[in-house]
Amino acid sequence: MTDSQEYIWLDGELVESEKATLPFMTSALHYGLGVFEGIRCYETPRGPAIFRLAEHMERLIDSARILGFRDLPYTAEQLGEACKTVVRANRLTSCYIRPLIFFDSKVKNLNLDQGWARVGIAAWYWGAYLGEEALEKGARMNISSYTRHHPNVMMTKAKITGNYANSVLAKTESVRLGFDEAIMLDPQGYVAECTGENLFIVRNGVIYTPGTWAVLEGITRDALITVARDLGYTVVETQLSRDHLYIADECFVSGTAAEVVPVTEIDFRTIGNGRRGPVTHALQKAFHAVVHGEDPRYAHWLTTVNE
Repeated sequence: MTDSQEYIWLDGELVESEKATLPFMTSALHYGLGVFEGIRCYETPRGPAIFRLAEHMERLIDSARILGFRDLPYTAEQLGEACKTVVRANRLTSCYIRPLIFFDSKVKNLNLDQGWARVGIAAWYWGAYLGEEALEKGARMNISSYTRHHPNVMMTKAKITGNYANSVLAKTESVRLGFDEAIMLDPQGYVAECTGENLFIVRNGVIYTPGTWAVLEGITRDALITVARDLGYTVVETQLSRDHLYIADECFVSGTAAEVVPVTEIDFRTIGNGRRGPVTHALQKAFHAVVHGEDPRYAHWLTTVNE
């Protein structure tokens, strides 16, 4: 396995990383006009395999449509094949994949109809997003002073690059205050999600998570709900207030980058007994088995790179 990014897939061709550059005046850089995905590829007995590739590519295309692109140069299937090409070209066995559809234009204005869509895909080795230690000991979080987007202000079902200024403000504030991550409330004051993860709590053996009306429809979130129910847990999608978090028996977050991470402290309040809980641990183990091809029930979620 290599950490290097030797090649980037850019507009249909593999390009050496140092040559995959863009002009300073590229519109997407100035206005946040792009959509992206975060995808993980894992080592499995059948070789490198990308987790839920089709669903990620469908969401990428959906995000582009939501942003307002009318014409796209590639289909979801073509972009999926390009992701596999990038992993092979960089000789990666376990990695993070970043496809990006971005806007370019000769006319510098705010009209998507006066430009065109371009596409780039990169892949690199990326370990635990919140740190290896957090996988067992848990993360410390706080309620952000920043509110998650109102769904009539920004499109919350799309991974739009410009949307993430909201996440950057919240994350940076929380880290500067000494926390690992921020929990964001929706415009009504209910729990929404973290800056890059969906959130769950466990109370009396039942798993609760905010509904998707104001949050990104996380693909890892969806997988965990399915796995949890298959394990016999009840999962309820509902509104959660911030004080629900304080009295939870367990709390954990999920995302492509983060995977499954326990939360053991929120706003200086210890969650449960302050350690990773049994439900969280069970889901971590089950998710690890799923993504590494060790549970045949979910084999359809894995796309092998070399076949």
